[in-house]
Amino acid sequence: MNVGELCGPRVFTVREFDELSTAARLMRERHVGYLVVVEPLPLNALVRPVGVITDRDIVVSVVAKDQELRALRVGDVMTRQPVVVSEDASIEQALQKMRAIGIRRIPVVGGAGQLLGVISLDDILDALSKQLADVSGSMSAGRRLEGALRP
Repeated sequence: MNVGELCGPRVFTVREFDELSTAARLMRERHVGYLVVVEPLPLNALVRPVGVITDRDIVVSVVAKDQELRALRVGDVMTRQPVVVSEDASIEQALQKMRAIGIRRIPVVGGAGQLLGVISLDDILDALSKQLADVSGSMSAGRRLEGALRP
C-alpha cells in the first residue's frame, strides 16, 4: 500500500496573500487545524503546495505575541517549502519524513508536483490497525480450523 492510496483527498487550501483571519475562519468552519498554502501550476488548473499553516502557527506567532491578526497575511506566518511526500511513496517513507521533522500531517503530491491530498498519522494508524485486524483474524481462523479438524 502506498501513500497515494491512503491520503485524504479532502484538503483545505489557502493562498499566501490571503488574510490570516480568512485562514483562521476556514479552520474554524471546517474544524481543521491544518491548511496547505498553494499556488497555481502553469498551463493547467492544478495547484502545488508552497507552504503549510496550522492553528498552532497562528497561536504561537500571532496570539502569543499580541500581534494584530487583521494586519497579517498567510505568508507572514506559514511554513515555507513544506516537506511533501510522493503519491507512490510507501507508508514507511512517509513516516520517516514525518518523524524526522516532528509533524503529524504531510501533503501528498503527484509527478508534476501537484497537490493530491494530505496524509496524517491518523490515516496511517487506521490503515495499520486494519492490517493488524486481518492478521489477528487469520490467526483466529487458523485456530478454529485446527480445532475443527483435530478435536
